[in-house]
Amino acid sequence: MLDTLVFATVLLPFLVAAVLLVLRQQNVRKVILVATAGVLILASLAMLRGGAFILSPAPLYDSLVTLGDFVILLVVLCVGLKRKNQIIIWLTAAQILGLIWLDFFMVEGHGTTPAFFADDLSLIMVCIVSIVGSLIAVYGIGYMKEHEEHLHLAKSKQPRFFFFIVLFLGAMNGLVLANNLLWMYFFWECTTLCSFMLIGHDDTEIARKNAERALWMNVLGGAAFLFALIVLQKVAGTLSLADILARGPEFAVAGGAILIPMFLLVFAGMTKAAQAPFQSWLTGAMVAPTPVSALLHSSTMVKAGVYLIVRLAPIYAGTYLSNFIALFGAFVFLATAALAAGQSNGKKVLAYSTISNLALIIACAGINTPAAITAAILLIIFHAISKALLFLCVGAIEQKIGSRDIEDMRGLYARMPRTTIITIIGVLTMMLPPFGMLMAKWMAIESAQGQFLVMIMLALGSGLTVLFWCRWAGILLISPFGKPQPETQDCSVRLPLVILAAMAVLVSLVSPFVYNGLVAPVVAMYYKATAYAVSYGNLESASGVFIVYPLFILLGLGFYYAVKQSRKVTAAQVSAPYMCGEQETVDGKPGFLGPLGQHVAAASGSYYLEQFFGEAVLTKWINVVAMAVLVIMLFGGAL
Repeated sequence: MLDTLVFATVLLPFLVAAVLLVLRQQNVRKVILVATAGVLILASLAMLRGGAFILSPAPLYDSLVTLGDFVILLVVLCVGLKRKNQIIIWLTAAQILGLIWLDFFMVEGHGTTPAFFADDLSLIMVCIVSIVGSLIAVYGIGYMKEHEEHLHLAKSKQPRFFFFIVLFLGAMNGLVLANNLLWMYFFWECTTLCSFMLIGHDDTEIARKNAERALWMNVLGGAAFLFALIVLQKVAGTLSLADILARGPEFAVAGGAILIPMFLLVFAGMTKAAQAPFQSWLTGAMVAPTPVSALLHSSTMVKAGVYLIVRLAPIYAGTYLSNFIALFGAFVFLATAALAAGQSNGKKVLAYSTISNLALIIACAGINTPAAITAAILLIIFHAISKALLFLCVGAIEQKIGSRDIEDMRGLYARMPRTTIITIIGVLTMMLPPFGMLMAKWMAIESAQGQFLVMIMLALGSGLTVLFWCRWAGILLISPFGKPQPETQDCSVRLPLVILAAMAVLVSLVSPFVYNGLVAPVVAMYYKATAYAVSYGNLESASGVFIVYPLFILLGLGFYYAVKQSRKVTAAQVSAPYMCGEQETVDGKPGFLGPLGQHVAAASGSYYLEQFFGEAVLTKWINVVAMAVLVIMLFGGAL
């Protein structure tokens, strides 16, 4: 049974992807995608119910993984040569040489290391990838049809698009289940290649440029990953993740040489998670079709980075490296939250807020206490659901109104009532109590109370997140709802939005049980203690309590009353904005009589304070500080 579940979540997507690549019939493709999504979801839930395991497939698979490593590296090398990108060429060449040395001269008997290992953290990640990722893939059916109609393509590129989407899901499941770090490296590089192909899917000049940037930054992380394995094999004598974690206390006490591969692996995770100064690859990925953005930002690519950092946290607990990771994460959390506050482009708000939340998870890994690791795992869960939902909403809105700017979403309810409500739900689950994101942020700030500077940065960053989420929610809610137009939407687009919105609310509603059943066992396993107790559905710690169900009741009543009242407001009851001078309305647009008798239309907009939060103002200094912390982390923490 276990073999079947691993096959369904890891190998099956690879096989389905190959079929989709050669399949041209659109209706058959839909059926296969929906069926694959169903299998992935059911298999991941069955695996979660089954609990922890260790699995060793046939030795043949070790050889196939080794072959796959070299194939991927050769493909990337060819891309580097074709694009004449020296960074890609030399980093990939170094990886090929390093892999030859590691595979054929250092590691003996691949078959002795179990390929797969899972505890509750791995199983949580499999569920996130398989459920959220599958819903994004299904959403892509309707979205890509309309996307290609807008582009007026003579020949559909959907076979290649869905090939990499489904391949991505299998690679991510393999990555989070991998016990043999050489297997993890293969899946790691597979996600790098998939992201490059998906970001450059539309084959425009800007898409090719951003795909190339994503590739070289992630190849840099891949090189760090591989050379970490070389050092780790030398220092620890094993590439078994389960063995290394079991020896975590021993390594934490010994310190020294083990921190060098730990730093390299953490650095690889930071590049994959698009942390400063590598954030530009993720913001550049916004040029890709929306399913790609949602997949990269919520459940796959970037989550691989933070998963690795959180997974390794017990090994570097109590070291200087851990303290520097906390400091780095807190700084990037605050800095990128400020960048998000200066954006009106909906996708950029989501991109920077994603980087910010990932940095918060990294900060929690660095704080490295039971409370902090609890916050990190809960952030991974709730962020994946709500952020995927918001990306898909923005994609649907953009196709309807031709803009992703949140200022153009004023009065959106009249045109897209269902999508507007779902978007509001997504925004509220990111910032309001008692939803899981705010609960996890509360845990993170509480866990940082022993590190004053980190705690201050986390508190300030959290304040800024409230700023940009409130602005967005306000724009959606500021116009009277009135009587909306009927909203027509492809079923493959509508259902993922509805399901993700329901998940965002329901998973928060059962958050005490999620903590008790999934998160607490992981924390107790590696830290021999838990930070919170569940009492009457509330989460309690030594320093506070997070009330869940009474707040849910109040929030539900308030939301119901607000929607009910807004439906009663008619256009006749809404006062036009008052402006000095003679007011007049032309073509239904309010304004005033200006100089020379010219009509001046009224315009409203939010403050974005670009002089403080603009990309041009902050990015350079954020990158400089982040790079400085990384250098200090290397020499001060690892040595």
